[in-house]
Amino acid sequence: MAADPENPPPIRLLFIDDDASYMAVARHLLSKYQGRRFLTVWKQDPRSGLEYLDGRPPLDMLVVDYYLPGMNGLELTREIRARQIDIPIIFLTSNRDFRLAIEVMKYGVEDYLIKDEAIDSVLPRSIINILERVRLKQQITTQAKTDLIARKRTDAIHELVVTVCHEFNNPLAAIKISTDILLRQNLDEEDKKMVLAIDAQIGVVEREISRLRDLNFEKIDFAKL
Repeated sequence: MAADPENPPPIRLLFIDDDASYMAVARHLLSKYQGRRFLTVWKQDPRSGLEYLDGRPPLDMLVVDYYLPGMNGLELTREIRARQIDIPIIFLTSNRDFRLAIEVMKYGVEDYLIKDEAIDSVLPRSIINILERVRLKQQITTQAKTDLIARKRTDAIHELVVTVCHEFNNPLAAIKISTDILLRQNLDEEDKKMVLAIDAQIGVVEREISRLRDLNFEKIDFAKL
């Protein structure tokens, strides 16, 4: 069923953050943003967050704090990716550290936000913008894969056609040589007409094979055939 633009589905989030006061602020910000619904799950430590993620719950995004007990946010992000969990991540921290920002981006983190700046509409707007960006990237990737498959299929069909044309050309050439030899013989009128007719038909077949071989297969939509 297609999504209803007037009533979009809720955005499902997992927060891994031991800061209860920030979590209260974040939930308040999300509850007030342009009528969008956010369903939030909160885990206060990395281990419980990983246990939750191992169940592969239906989630749209993960929000990870850097300062966590037992494992920092960068280490947690590495572990998430090591477990082949492919989910958009927003990284939260209390201070601006460009080296850290560059490091987390290596693991496919979508954004890096300073907690004190992620106020008012910044956090929910960032979440929605990132999800839209991720959706567009997925569409582009899917289309690229579809185009690659179509191109490979077209190349395979073209190669098959060229091979078939080559297989036809060999016996046709032999028949053509035979008709040329016969036409140089002293034939009666009826036999000569027959050989000429065969020769003409061979020419027609050769031209059609040539047209088929030179056909631009990229313009053909094989899915409609």
